[in-house]
Amino acid sequence: MSRHILVTGSSGFVGGHVVAAARASGGVRLRLLVRARPSATAAPTSDGPPFPDGVPVEYVRGDLTDPDALRGVCDGVDAVVHCAAQVGGDPRLLLRVNDLGTAALVEEARRAGVERFVHLSTAAVHGRGPFSGVWPDQVPITPVSDTSRTRAAAERHVLAAGGTVLRPHLVYGAGDRWVVPGVRTLLSALGGRPEGRLGRQSMIDAATLGNVLLSAALAPAVRAGRAHFVNHPDPVPGEDLLTAVAETYGLLPEPAPGIALDTARTRLRDHALARHHLELLATDHWFTDDTVWADLGCDPGAGFAERFPRHADRYRNPRQVPEPATGSTHITPEAAASVPTASCGS
Repeated sequence: MSRHILVTGSSGFVGGHVVAAARASGGVRLRLLVRARPSATAAPTSDGPPFPDGVPVEYVRGDLTDPDALRGVCDGVDAVVHCAAQVGGDPRLLLRVNDLGTAALVEEARRAGVERFVHLSTAAVHGRGPFSGVWPDQVPITPVSDTSRTRAAAERHVLAAGGTVLRPHLVYGAGDRWVVPGVRTLLSALGGRPEGRLGRQSMIDAATLGNVLLSAALAPAVRAGRAHFVNHPDPVPGEDLLTAVAETYGLLPEPAPGIALDTARTRLRDHALARHHLELLATDHWFTDDTVWADLGCDPGAGFAERFPRHADRYRNPRQVPEPATGSTHITPEAAASVPTASCGS
């Protein structure tokens, strides 16, 4: 018997990879929560054919900012994979979407008797670090932005209802508009390489993360009511991330000048995005948690050094991304992107 799964944020970066994972897995029926019904030509509708590979898909209208609009969206589904989030912008909208919207969706899932609720969060709920090989229960929740505070509130609603929270740190791959583009901005703005030891970064490929989220919704072995870090077990030295991005875009031909961190901070005083990525890379953000991989019986596969080159052409030549035809409930700035299918550990 196929499992029926509701996905929110399906036209976003990670949510799109959850859909791709479902399309590759078989035995899954999808319900996608959207704010507007898609056009007949944009994608299959609930009254039309399934995806080309045979995965049945249904669209339901709803909006996280309107709890009444969520009534009935969870009826008849076995699990919810909640990827929708608002990142940045009006603090009132952040509250309505991330905090109150998640609370309303959790309550609707409870009313409908949904068996499993899996929520995509972020390791940013722990603040700025440094974090070196820490487990979820070893560090407090200390968010420093309105986005992270409201996402931490969303976690509390999910965990109180017995759901599962997954916290990645840096997510890269098809559709990434934040991690690698931000590092590129940093290198371009500096015109050189930050000098000295940089921090270790927990990272995960978006296709693998999509598979983990889907698997957590399908696999009863994953312990509910808990938060987990979900990243590749091997952290990535900041120097390696800088080198990979520089080589991808042909930046910093040798010999590139080394720039002391204090000097780099001064140069980037008025460049918020580049400065953010500099501070990120200058500090350890290494989160460890092997319980998800063990519970799912899943191999995380190749690490960053082997996997990242597979995405180099896509980063250099990003596809034009149209406006989301499915009217996503709420998505992060890494908006809708075409994503490949992949199996866990690919």
